[in-house]
Amino acid sequence: MSSSVQRKRIRKSPEARRAEIVESAARVALTEGLECVTLRRIAEELDVRPGLISHYFPSAEELVAEAFATAATGELDALLPADRGDGTPTEYLARYFALSAGEAYDDISRLWINARHLSRYRPLLRDRVAEQELASDDRLEGLIRDGVARGEFRTDDPRATAIQILVVLDGLGAHANTDRSNRPEAVTRMALTTAERELALPSGTLDAKPPAAAAESDADGDGEADAGRATDTGTGTHAGA
Repeated sequence: MSSSVQRKRIRKSPEARRAEIVESAARVALTEGLECVTLRRIAEELDVRPGLISHYFPSAEELVAEAFATAATGELDALLPADRGDGTPTEYLARYFALSAGEAYDDISRLWINARHLSRYRPLLRDRVAEQELASDDRLEGLIRDGVARGEFRTDDPRATAIQILVVLDGLGAHANTDRSNRPEAVTRMALTTAERELALPSGTLDAKPPAAAAESDADGDGEADAGRATDTGTGTHAGA
């Protein structure tokens, strides 16, 4: 008499299944590129039939757009939390640059480059790229406005200042696939210098990595990211600017 017990399959809710599909697609997009996000590939990742994927995403274009949006939103929330707890705007801005540094964000920089290229031919992806750009603009502008209100920053146009910072970051991030080890400090520090200049901060203010940022980086496995190299990769938000 067999003592084996048949495993009971747990049926996931439509919401949970869809989220699982999107998360898997976002991982593939980050590590291998958006071109690798296909209905068949994600089905293989989840060990399900391709028909299940197409039930939620009838076309690969829809899944690619959703994968990019999910990865980009996760990046934004990690770099610039919408709900900021303790800490000053200056500390959060320094945290932003510190967490944007090093190889940890090369994948997201490559994803933005990839998305901008493909968005020339994929309308759904193009819309998502525009939405994510706007979200990044809004989030950084909000932090800058908070700093102005508290007397930490000085700028007549927080929106323009935010975009200037992001454009410099993205210009640096466009080189995520090349060797940047011999860049002069003036280049690696360009985004920091831009932010300090536009916000009337003393030079070096944003170099220090806040303790909170260091703790969060270590928890995420990014502990070796050096704030002194901040912005050497960028985050790709306005890579096509």
